[in-house]
Amino acid sequence: MTTRAVFALIAAVLVVSRLCHSQVLWAEEGLPLAAALQIISGKFLYSEIWFDKPPLTTAVYILWGAHTGWLLRLAGALYAFLACLLAYLLARDLWGAREGRIAAALLAFFLTFGIQSAIIPLAADLLMLVPHLAAVWFAWQRRALWSGLAAGVAVLTNAKAAFVILFCGILLYRYLVRFSLGVLIPNAAVLLWLQQAGALDDYILQVWELGRLYSAHTFVTEPWKEGVIRTLNWAGFHAALILPAAWFWRKEAGSQRLLFALWAVLSLAGVFTGWRFFPRYYFQLLPVFTLAAARGITGMGWMRWLAVLALAIPFFRFAPSYVTLGASALAGQPSGWRDVALDRDSQDAARILKREAAPGDTLFVWGFRPAIYAYTRMPAASRFLESQPLTGVLADRHLSRTDALSAGWIQTNRRELTKSRPNFIVDGLGLYNPGLAITRFRDLDLWLSNYKIAGRTKGSLVYQREPDFKIGGVLRPRLFQQRAPGAQ
Repeated sequence: MTTRAVFALIAAVLVVSRLCHSQVLWAEEGLPLAAALQIISGKFLYSEIWFDKPPLTTAVYILWGAHTGWLLRLAGALYAFLACLLAYLLARDLWGAREGRIAAALLAFFLTFGIQSAIIPLAADLLMLVPHLAAVWFAWQRRALWSGLAAGVAVLTNAKAAFVILFCGILLYRYLVRFSLGVLIPNAAVLLWLQQAGALDDYILQVWELGRLYSAHTFVTEPWKEGVIRTLNWAGFHAALILPAAWFWRKEAGSQRLLFALWAVLSLAGVFTGWRFFPRYYFQLLPVFTLAAARGITGMGWMRWLAVLALAIPFFRFAPSYVTLGASALAGQPSGWRDVALDRDSQDAARILKREAAPGDTLFVWGFRPAIYAYTRMPAASRFLESQPLTGVLADRHLSRTDALSAGWIQTNRRELTKSRPNFIVDGLGLYNPGLAITRFRDLDLWLSNYKIAGRTKGSLVYQREPDFKIGGVLRPRLFQQRAPGAQ
């Protein structure tokens, strides 16, 4: 196939696969969407919006008005296409157009047939893919400043870009001044912008201090064992990359073999950082193994068909879900797929809010359910878009556990929350984990006494604020009349 035909096919596959998800929001995209909506409404990131990710992870959603549906999915397809284009350019410049086409096709395949909660959302780990590839491409061309700029942008999407900077710095050890300048420019610009807006301290706390606490408090009991098992599982599903990549490392002559091995080791270190092994973290391995596989497969002779046959593993594992979601999208009906049950509940809660809320009414969501903001487009009543900074219990465990971080700012945040007056509160956590229901926190009782339950879904309670009324001539909040099941 010609290069043009390959990219036409890639574009078609990426667009169709992502449009199948046009009626679904995955957990990792809810928060950046919600934050982007608040930015559009005039709030400033970090100082007026609590957001624990680097700024570009939400800023990118502003480009299409933080809309959900087909527009969001077309944006995701375009981003994945750009990653495939960069994989093509890097492989072409290293070896030739044939390897470039293979690299682009392999990357498109694994950005389509994978764990869909990872490959579909434009979240931090996927967003780093494009600047990661760009930084390495420029580094191999000895374009140090441009490589640094791309690596610097990567830091603004994901702190794990430090491993990209390290690898590119090794490639460009003779040009470290220009490379370092490139890394510095976008990050210094953002820090200056935050400083002038009075949001720098909030940025450091929310992104870096909370990120440090997140990395130090994994829920995994045996992280090394878990990491090895998860990595072997990833390798099995990506056997179509692993087999030709192994051939590449065995047969390739010269320094490229060693440099690619170093790239792979540093990328694997990025996966292991934080001691959690969610599928989305393995995007850090995709560039190096895709490129190595593209080169290896061209020299395998008849054995290349083993790699081609290995593509059947992820294809048959993940293709049926596209049929399920696509049929639901075409019918305009919610999908019955179990993996999107939590999102269905968020949509149900959003329908209650749309029915009950008046224009301008504000919202607070308890639990990691910020997609409700995206579905309703209601303004947030406080800078907290979910409950992690209010409970200290991280979202990777809060559906089943109650162990919290030890940080003084958690209670301070709850006191700040009680100064807000949302028209509606959605507790999207308490019915799943009663120990973390909003009614369990005694310092919120007086604040909650102004609310009554206005609606309920399978997994959410919707509270509406009641008007204050007078007792003895003094404005007093109404006593709390209804509590969530399991409340003390």
